[in-house]
Amino acid sequence: MLIPTLVLLFGADIKLAGSLSLAVSLPTMLLGFTRYSRDQSFSVLGRNRVFVLIMAAGSVVGTFVGGLLLGIVLNSVLLPALAVILLLSAVKVWRHG
Repeated sequence: MLIPTLVLLFGADIKLAGSLSLAVSLPTMLLGFTRYSRDQSFSVLGRNRVFVLIMAAGSVVGTFVGGLLLGIVLNSVLLPALAVILLLSAVKVWRHG
């Protein structure tokens, strides 16, 4: 929700919003990782190892491809894509609840 908030509420460029999202998320993830590694909360990951590996691989590939496309894909394509993703997410959440 950080990227849509930065784009829609603060008028930030979508590429800047993506970069800011990463910069803001990193400290949060590091602190969360430290906290959860202390009390064995990661044991659930061991029980779901295949799923975790698939998600991690997808994340690495997506990051690599996204980085390559960053200078190529225009904002006029990214903004409608963001809107579609948000709508699909809203529909999925609506149907789940």
